[in-house]
Order: sequence, then C-alpha cells, then structure tokens
Amino acid sequence: MKALIVDDNDIARTTLAHLAKQIPDLTIVNEYSNAIEAYHYLQTNPVDLIFLDIEMPEMTGIELTKTLSGKDTIIIFTSSNKEYALEAFELNIADYILKPITPARFLQAMSKAQAIFESKKENIQVNKDEFLFVRDSNITRRLKLDDIFYAEAMGDYVKFYTKEKMFAIHGTMKSAEERLPKDHFIRVHRSYIIAVGKIDTLQDGGIMINGKFIPVADAYRKALNTRMNVF
Repeated sequence: MKALIVDDNDIARTTLAHLAKQIPDLTIVNEYSNAIEAYHYLQTNPVDLIFLDIEMPEMTGIELTKTLSGKDTIIIFTSSNKEYALEAFELNIADYILKPITPARFLQAMSKAQAIFESKKENIQVNKDEFLFVRDSNITRRLKLDDIFYAEAMGDYVKFYTKEKMFAIHGTMKSAEERLPKDHFIRVHRSYIIAVGKIDTLQDGGIMINGKFIPVADAYRKALNTRMNVF
C-alpha cells in the first residue's frame, strides 16, 4: 500500500512516518507540509492512502479530500481538534485520529484502512454507480447505493429511503446488511441500517438523518461510536 503524509507539523509527520514503518506492505512515498503541494503531487502520482491533517494554511485537509472525490484514495484524518469529525465522516473517510497519536490508535486506524484496501482489490467496494434493484409498486427499479439514506425493516420487506422517496424490497435486514457495503453502511438497531455519510447529528438515544430520528440500540452503540470516533 502506497501512502502519503500531509501535515504542517514536523513532529506529527515524523511520528506518522515512524509508526508507518511498523506496518508490513505500507510504504510512505512522500511527505508534505501543506495540502496544495500534496494536491499537485496527486495529480500525477496516485496513492492508496493519505494520512491527512485538517487545519493547515491555504488549503485544509477537508478541502483536499473534496478534490479527490471519485478517486479510490483512502483517507485517515489526523487532527488535534475533534470538532471536524462529523464533517469528515460525511466524506467517507476510513478513520479520524486525534493527536497525539498513540501506536494502539494508529494500528486501529490502519486495520480499517487495510480492510478497505483489500475490499477494493476484490472488487467489492461500492462506488457511486453501483446499485440495488428494488420494487416500486409492480415495477422493479434501479437504486444507486449512494442515494440511500437508511434502510428500515417492515415485516417481510426492507424499506430503502432516499431524499425523495421510499422503495421497498422483499427480504430481511440480515440480507440487506450483507449486501450493503460496510465501509458506507452500519447497523444501528434491529430495524435500521444507516449510511454513515448521511448522518446529520448524533443525539441521546439516536441520530438524525434527513430530518428523521433513528434510534440507536445499546447493542450497536459502541460500534457506531467507534466508527464515528466518538468518545
């Protein structure tokens, strides 16, 4: 796996480079102290993974990530400030590490990144053009995975909600969970699966997506908090 370190802090770059040496098959191909230089490098030198600071002069890490939309680059944000976490996860990043970075936390983030990387090699990662076939009345329609906000169990059916309308498909939540890619969706309740990138706010007992309150069951809360890097 080829990786890039982008951070305006010298100590942070040194720490990441040292930790990266402990990971087999991970190679740091370059380091940059600002996002603009990294942007120019990435135009002709694609990488698999970027360790990316957020608060940098001229161009932030979030702004750089948005320029990579549609590419397969895996992003791990590294920041001293946790207030950007929700906005960051809406960009479907792999993880969000708070500084100072500990070896254990680094290994946890790398485990997520490696799982995503392996899924790409197996051609099972979702992209914006992939879809499900869903039943709309008596017509079977094609539904893009990227349009799905959440899925809800309803008897022998699973309802898929988009911004505009709801679609129903005959099946179980277990089958829906197996079909929806885990780097974009997560089970939060026996009756709900949500798209992580569509979360608006986290609240006591649940989350808000597109104006809808969705409960988070205790059995799934720890996994959601870990995914969202909530402490």
